[in-house]
Amino acid sequence: MLLIALLLATQTVVVPEEPVDPYTVSDANAGATPVGGDGLWRAFHGRDGVDRIVDDLVVRSIADRRIGDIFRGQDMARLRRTLKEQFCYILNGGCAYTGRTMKDSHRDLGIQQADMGALVENLQAAMRQEGVPFMAQNRLLAKLAPMKRDIVER
Repeated sequence: MLLIALLLATQTVVVPEEPVDPYTVSDANAGATPVGGDGLWRAFHGRDGVDRIVDDLVVRSIADRRIGDIFRGQDMARLRRTLKEQFCYILNGGCAYTGRTMKDSHRDLGIQQADMGALVENLQAAMRQEGVPFMAQNRLLAKLAPMKRDIVER
């Protein structure tokens, strides 16, 4: 018992630190407003469909020799979570977006136009795999397209 007490007394107490990269949580950080109605949400097969699309997108992008290096060393759990939140929010699925702004989350990654093109190709392939109708795909892509100015480095 004395040994246990001594061991506990010598343990370092870890005090949570302030976030390294604090930011204001806001749906506005998603980079686009939600589409009207729930038709697009249904076309993407709801939360399960969006989850499959994002998971497929991330797997494809990591394996993609054109852009895979961009993902090396990134927090993939956070990436998947925030992409799912972002798509759900934009598709009017009733989700909140908790990630940083597009500009802040892509800062210093060196993303170029060709990288963005490869990512869009991977997203289109993931949406096709999920069976999302072409017109619904285009509506999401139209919402995402203006984000390019905050993501691609000049």
